[in-house]
Amino acid sequence: METTIRRLPDAELEVMQAIWDCEPPAARADINEILKGTHPMAPTTLLTVLKRLSEKGFVQIQKGGRSARYIPLVARQDYLAQQSRRFVQKVCGGSLPAFAEALCDSGLTKEELALLRDLLERGAL
Repeated sequence: METTIRRLPDAELEVMQAIWDCEPPAARADINEILKGTHPMAPTTLLTVLKRLSEKGFVQIQKGGRSARYIPLVARQDYLAQQSRRFVQKVCGGSLPAFAEALCDSGLTKEELALLRDLLERGAL
């Protein structure tokens, strides 16, 4: 039976992306450093988002003294796979040709499309 991974709101997804980019367990300072360049947030906001991610089962909080570390419980690839499948089902009506057409019309470069074709032909995806 397949487990459903819920879709994260943008701010939570930004924080989760930063956690995935860190060596686990991630310190809040490391997460904040990654977010600084793309999605800066106040320390209290970051703590609130981290708590929400824990409540949703995306991260485990490992407390030690006055600090905490964050361990991802959902792998990036698992999240991406489920959200991609959901997109194909909801937006493209489950039609792979419609999804492929949308992907080709999305502004991908010829090189990116060639890479995708190569990955599909080699069975690397």
